[in-house]
Amino acid sequence: MDDHHHLCHSMQECFSAVQRRISNGNPQDRPANGCIINGKVVIEHSPGLSGPGKSASVQIYSSTEIDPNTRKGKLSGKACLKHGKSNKKDGTKITSYKIKIHVEPGFGNPGAFVIENNHKHRFFLQSATLVTPENKAIHFDCRSWVYPIKETKTSRVFFSNTCYLPSQTPACLVELRKEELQTLRGDGTGERKEWDRIYDYDVYDDLGNPEKGPNHVRPVLGGSDSHPYPRRGRTGRPASKNETINLDTYVPPDERCSPKKLSEFIANTIQTTAHFLLPEAKSLSHDSSSFESFDEIRDLYSDNRSQVMKGTVTEKMKKIIPAELFKEITHASKQDDIKFPLPQIIRANESAWRSDEEFGRQMLAGTNPMRIKCLREFPPQGSSIRKSDIEQNLDGLSFVQVMNQWRIFVLDHHDYLLPFLRKLVSEGACPCASRTLLFLRSDATLKPLAIELTYPDSSGEGMRSKVILPAKEGTDRALWQLARAHVAANDSAYHQLISHWLHTHAVVEPFIIATRRQLSVMHPVHRLLDPHFKDTMHINALARSILINSGGILETTLFTGKFSMELSSELYKEWRFDEQALSSDLLKRQ
Repeated sequence: MDDHHHLCHSMQECFSAVQRRISNGNPQDRPANGCIINGKVVIEHSPGLSGPGKSASVQIYSSTEIDPNTRKGKLSGKACLKHGKSNKKDGTKITSYKIKIHVEPGFGNPGAFVIENNHKHRFFLQSATLVTPENKAIHFDCRSWVYPIKETKTSRVFFSNTCYLPSQTPACLVELRKEELQTLRGDGTGERKEWDRIYDYDVYDDLGNPEKGPNHVRPVLGGSDSHPYPRRGRTGRPASKNETINLDTYVPPDERCSPKKLSEFIANTIQTTAHFLLPEAKSLSHDSSSFESFDEIRDLYSDNRSQVMKGTVTEKMKKIIPAELFKEITHASKQDDIKFPLPQIIRANESAWRSDEEFGRQMLAGTNPMRIKCLREFPPQGSSIRKSDIEQNLDGLSFVQVMNQWRIFVLDHHDYLLPFLRKLVSEGACPCASRTLLFLRSDATLKPLAIELTYPDSSGEGMRSKVILPAKEGTDRALWQLARAHVAANDSAYHQLISHWLHTHAVVEPFIIATRRQLSVMHPVHRLLDPHFKDTMHINALARSILINSGGILETTLFTGKFSMELSSELYKEWRFDEQALSSDLLKRQ
């Protein structure tokens, strides 16, 4: 009986110990005088590179409890990244690590963390989440590269997603915010290294390559009245003077694309570049600087051409692209054939582009609806177009009626091109400045009325203008098609150089730099602007290497040639910040 009673008592003690273990957790995980903050860190992998694992460690700064010695929030002990679980999302390897951080009682809520990378490679930190003992989750959207500490010499700080105005920033984070901004501003000297996080301004002085000859000399854009331009990010690096395509130009780590986007972007860019920059691609696609027929243009999209080019361009690319970069490109793009996508407008009907209806539709539905505007006064200043040229083509309405109803529109690519026409002719181009008048019909479509072309006089001293009207047959029909081709060329160049590059990319870069230098990531305005700035500085830097540089894609494909960026500088003189809102722009053009 006594033995039975003793056994029951022992079993009861055992059950009680198990119950305490379940309730209280592992005693080793619960320090006698502290608490635990659990977390998750998410890493996106670069192709072929491993994750940091235990080589990376995290410490937390409190946002509520200050350390009187440092005037910063209390700092926790270090915790290494452990128990990584990987999966693939849209073809990209993502690894989530768990962390367990011991903190003192009363540590408060985390406001920032520092991560130290002792791995040999950089890694892309997507996000982190910390959970307090009170089960409060605190999120950190990081989206930045973390470089090895042997390069940076310092750990990397990330602040939580909580927003604060400067006057409302917790005292624990004030010193951290101050140090961060000082680091980001730099001192304006020295050559930037890949891992530097410094934002500073510079002019566009790296577009030319004088060592390749006088034809590759380009003016410095920015810093002068003659060639004004938005500032770009300073690199402190000399322009590349060799034949290797430099796609590794400096941008701060926070501005660098994620591994997936970077490899995809470069792969697409390189495949496009091959058409215009590599002799092999040029010779396979076309053996002349002009086309003799529309059939030659259609051949650019044929499957036969793609098969002929398959593999040839890839081999050439290996010689002019750094090996590590080539590996990323091939990871993103499994096909090695180079081909143009078939334009949607000719998939169903190869002749659809020839119609006046489609020409009018493209004014608003095409790539560049940003230049067309309502014609308030007739004729346009300095124009040769007369009322008699258009009044018979207004669907039965009188000229006075359509003007009073604001139904005449103009696509004006005239005055800004005039100073460049002779320069372009000297380079072998046959450009024309153009004015196009269109009529808004009752069915809300645009009907072309007249095109005025201006071109250099053969005497070399003046300009000549010719007004060309719509025609259905004969020589007049051919002249009308030619006039429309000049308009399309002008509009395409304006779209690429001005609407897209200058007004969308270039003018934003100084605002990105100013925001990073002046506003903490905790500032609510910074949080609002950040999604609109995403990847822009990196794309702009890549553009300076292959798109807008001397001999780059834009100079090779646009009729403006070597004067492309100089022309964009001239049009930057018209740009005003207070006219960039959609409502302001539409009012200006009505």
